[in-house]
Amino acid sequence: AGIRPGSVVETDRLPSDVRNRAIEAVDSYGARVTIGDVASRAGLKLDEAERALQALAADTGGFLEVSDEGDVLYVFPRDYRSKLAAKSLRMKIEPLLDKLKEATAYLIRVSFGTALIASIVIVYTTIIALITSRSDEDNRGRRGRSYDSSFTFFFRPSDLFWYWDPYYYRRRQMSKDRMNFVESVFSFVFGDGNPNQGIEEERWKLIGEYITSNGGVVTAEELAPYLDVLPTEETDDESFILPVLLRYDGHPEVDDEGNILYRFPSLQKTASSRRVGRLEYVGKKWAKWVNGVERYFKEKKWQFSKTGPSEKAMVIGLGALNLFGVVVLDSMLRNTTVTPRGFISFVADLFPLLQTYAAFFAIPFFRWFLLRKTNADIEKRNQARQQRAQALELPDPSLRRKLLNARDMARRTVIGSDRIVYSTEEDFSEQDYEGRDWDQRFREL
Repeated sequence: AGIRPGSVVETDRLPSDVRNRAIEAVDSYGARVTIGDVASRAGLKLDEAERALQALAADTGGFLEVSDEGDVLYVFPRDYRSKLAAKSLRMKIEPLLDKLKEATAYLIRVSFGTALIASIVIVYTTIIALITSRSDEDNRGRRGRSYDSSFTFFFRPSDLFWYWDPYYYRRRQMSKDRMNFVESVFSFVFGDGNPNQGIEEERWKLIGEYITSNGGVVTAEELAPYLDVLPTEETDDESFILPVLLRYDGHPEVDDEGNILYRFPSLQKTASSRRVGRLEYVGKKWAKWVNGVERYFKEKKWQFSKTGPSEKAMVIGLGALNLFGVVVLDSMLRNTTVTPRGFISFVADLFPLLQTYAAFFAIPFFRWFLLRKTNADIEKRNQARQQRAQALELPDPSLRRKLLNARDMARRTVIGSDRIVYSTEEDFSEQDYEGRDWDQRFREL
């Protein structure tokens, strides 16, 4: 109650990645698209693409066109991006939130490395303080001053310049220089993140573009190089094709020779008049490019750390030094007869946290074994996909006939302006067709 139609920004209800990928697809097709165009180019599910197009049309003043076969096209004004940006508060805030997340992630990385220096300083300062607790004040002061020089040895103030340089992170990303020490600590312990972040989106884009570029009819062998499959000698099962059928609303068909082919009707209709490669594109020419689509999907292997050898050696040395100091300090705190006061009391309260931090340096040991298995699995999947791709370079006679039959059954329908029978841009009574004929065709559809 009280909410006017159109007052809600429909695009803000979409996930950000779905919205952005849909917008990029619309731009690539010139702001006149079918659902299949967006789904194949953006790697979205058909229902995701439809919801995204409906939301974009509602927010930007886009309109619908209906062809003589009942196909729906979405048409957007040239300035639809600026209209959407002016209307959506979420799109204005998202860049700021992304920068905040980026800065926070970087702050965590360098803080973890800085904590190693701080832990070493605190641990060994406390050990010295306990050893010299019975000395006089003058000796204690001199030893405190001697510790200050050791602090300079372990800690380089230049490593903390990032605190006062707001552009440091961006400049480091653009440069090819090595990480500084405080960054390398986090990288050595926890790694540098998933190298295949967002790669599933790229996989579905490859699959959608391949199906579209080949007229919407393909074989399982053609999609195998993009999916997680076993080597050909281990299985002849085609169940790996099911996720593709579900995503793009495909269904199997049988050709005259009894081969199973897969048709994707929604990806056969397009608003783009751009030409694609020849439909009989099979065999040797497939080796490099398939109508502009990469020939197989390749996962990247995980890297243990991007730090250099010298940084790794320094992190290992300081990590071991910190761990040794924590073990020694634990024994000293348990056996001391002096009542902890002042700084020593503070460290005693903080000690569980120091122990936890020291234990983090056991993580790289387990991570190294885990990455070996992970990379072995990735290599196995990449080799299986590459093997499937090589089988398409020099197909045997039966596979070649199957591929050619798929090309013969392929059909790419371009929906031009001459095939539009209804548009929501104009009033119903102004459109040049007979209302009775339209009603009849609409009931049939």
